[in-house]
Amino acid sequence: MQEQAFFHQGDRVGVLTTQPLDRVLDYRAPEGGCHLGAYVEVPLGPRRVLGVIWGPGAGDFDSAKLRPVNRVLDVAPMRDEMRQFLAKSADYTLTPLPAMLRLATRAPGLSDPVSMRKVLRPTGQMPDRMTDARERVLSAVAEYGGLAFTAKELADLAGVTTSVVKGLVKQGALREEDAPRDLPYPRLDPDLPGKTLTDDQAAAAATLGEGVASGRYGTTLLKGVTGSGKTEVYLEAVAATLRAGRQALVLLPEIALTAEFLKRVEQRFGATPAEWHSGATMTERRRVWRMVGQGKAQLVIGARSALFLPYQNLGLIIVDEEHDTSYKQDEGVCYNARDMAVLRAAMCSAQVVLASATPSLETWANAEAGKYSRLDLTSRFGASVLPEMRAIDMRAEKLPASTWISPTLKQAMTARMERGEQSLLFLNRRGFAPVTICRACGGHVTCDHCNSRMVEHRFMKRLMCHQCGETKPVPDACPTCQVEGKMAPVGPGIERLGEETAALFPEARIAVLSSDLFASARALKQRIEEIAAGEADIILGTQLVAKGHNFPLLTLVGVIDADLGLQGSDLRAAERTFQLMRQVAGRAGRADRPGEALMQTFQPEHPVIRAILSGDEEAFWKAEAAERHAAGVPPYGRMAGIILSGPDLPAVMDLGLTLARNDMPLRQIGAQVFGPAPAPIARIRGRHRVRLLVKADKGTPLQDAIARWIGPIRLKADLRLSVDIDPQNFF
Repeated sequence: MQEQAFFHQGDRVGVLTTQPLDRVLDYRAPEGGCHLGAYVEVPLGPRRVLGVIWGPGAGDFDSAKLRPVNRVLDVAPMRDEMRQFLAKSADYTLTPLPAMLRLATRAPGLSDPVSMRKVLRPTGQMPDRMTDARERVLSAVAEYGGLAFTAKELADLAGVTTSVVKGLVKQGALREEDAPRDLPYPRLDPDLPGKTLTDDQAAAAATLGEGVASGRYGTTLLKGVTGSGKTEVYLEAVAATLRAGRQALVLLPEIALTAEFLKRVEQRFGATPAEWHSGATMTERRRVWRMVGQGKAQLVIGARSALFLPYQNLGLIIVDEEHDTSYKQDEGVCYNARDMAVLRAAMCSAQVVLASATPSLETWANAEAGKYSRLDLTSRFGASVLPEMRAIDMRAEKLPASTWISPTLKQAMTARMERGEQSLLFLNRRGFAPVTICRACGGHVTCDHCNSRMVEHRFMKRLMCHQCGETKPVPDACPTCQVEGKMAPVGPGIERLGEETAALFPEARIAVLSSDLFASARALKQRIEEIAAGEADIILGTQLVAKGHNFPLLTLVGVIDADLGLQGSDLRAAERTFQLMRQVAGRAGRADRPGEALMQTFQPEHPVIRAILSGDEEAFWKAEAAERHAAGVPPYGRMAGIILSGPDLPAVMDLGLTLARNDMPLRQIGAQVFGPAPAPIARIRGRHRVRLLVKADKGTPLQDAIARWIGPIRLKADLRLSVDIDPQNFF
């Protein structure tokens, strides 16, 4: 039966609010009526809250007692495909629908009236007295055909102060008008010439363009070695989407990538697209949300939450570096943006491109099974070639205590400096040292609110908890035995490596790239641009540097501790180490100078290290897939994490035991429950954490069984239960 598209004044309507309620609420349609999907403001108790017209009212409440909708917001109604996407996402992630709606309405000032600003237009009247400054202003206006400008825009354009512009307003030569502050984004021109593509790139771009032109859903893995020009290929798919009159979304794993990427987009299409991420201003986020909803933003470059913007005609989603773990949200609504991108595209008949040099095993397996198409770029673009990769066996290196740069690596770095080239040292540890230990009693400093060691950050002169952000001064006396002068940092962090590098290379310009060393995303972007321009000799970086940066002068990558990710029980440890090492090595030699990657390791015979050095990626994926298949774990099985937390550990554990004892809904589908057990990080922000792990065969109706399993549980006010379908982390 076709849904009712419009509700007349007084009709019973169902409103889904953003409040944590378990149902759609009934209201009366306001004066003038409202459309299905309209964003509305409704009364809820003494408050006014945001909601969406979700359909007809349920009719189980006395209509005489229904309160009317306060007002309909002046924004485009939510489309049917968006409502379906939110509902399916909620079902898949076992998230309450209001929480999904909150993701889709995270725009500041959404319920405010349309914001206006003063703009100026010429009247044709001349001022009483013409000056050189006034003439420049009027010439600038005339040059642009009488377009409207703000006072500051016009002053900057003419090279005068705003007082000159205001004087022309008083003289009647310029007229003030009110105009909406949130303006459409400039039109992108898909027919501007792009870079000349290689035969492989041109063939891949043509295939993606055909998919876009079909107007049907499809997902393609675009696998190419680092530096192979994947970006240029998928930008041609964006161009095909724009020609078809549809919108495109490019998801990036890291905000710091946007500056360089936006320049490439502007060069290709002649204008800057919309940006959506936490580094954007509140004003800009409101503008993006509104313009996307009106179809006046053709291309959005964003973080994972950009998936929930109200696109009017989405035709293409690019997930760049699709393997990156930052696409998984582990708090609040637990979802993987890569998987949600595929779901969203299926809802609106769009194409998805999953781009990576080192794809996730899930994506690789879907391509192998034929669910996804696959395109390969096997060589680097232009004159650049893949870097030579070698291991440095640390067992054979003579290294003084408390130092981490081997003589072999130091020699290679010296050679690069003499040639005016850049070197990159990679260590995936923030701070100065991961542990601060007492040499008298062996005790170490832990967070007061979490079961985690505090990390020394010497630039702040404080210890920091990387779980909750708590900081404290580095103590003079041991908190355990009270002995003074025995506290010592143990192990290297990126800041400590910086001190060692500065001592070894006193004349070098050293840049440290770590997310906690920059006050804002803009400051980080600026520093990356400076490094790319050659304003550093040696770059030190954490995982941040592995994410798609292009430094033309960088010819040497040194991995300080290639063994770091190989330890532990994470089922994805081998995969992530392989991806990270290959990605960071790929930063070297991306221009016309050959590159080299040296990995310091105590385990050169380890299968993962050997696979990284050999470059036989397909053999690695096949071996990893065989192990996962034998164990029945993702992508050849299903898993879900249940995380319980509360201030009282016995109460949390009792809840876990109750769940474990009443697992009949799970046993009915053949699933197993492991736990409850304290989480690896057993306390965060003062809340004790207990985990249960559910394992099931691939294809089983896991979400339905879990919903029936946890449905009868009634939580006390201080207890929380979170479900993580397809967990990526097990902390």
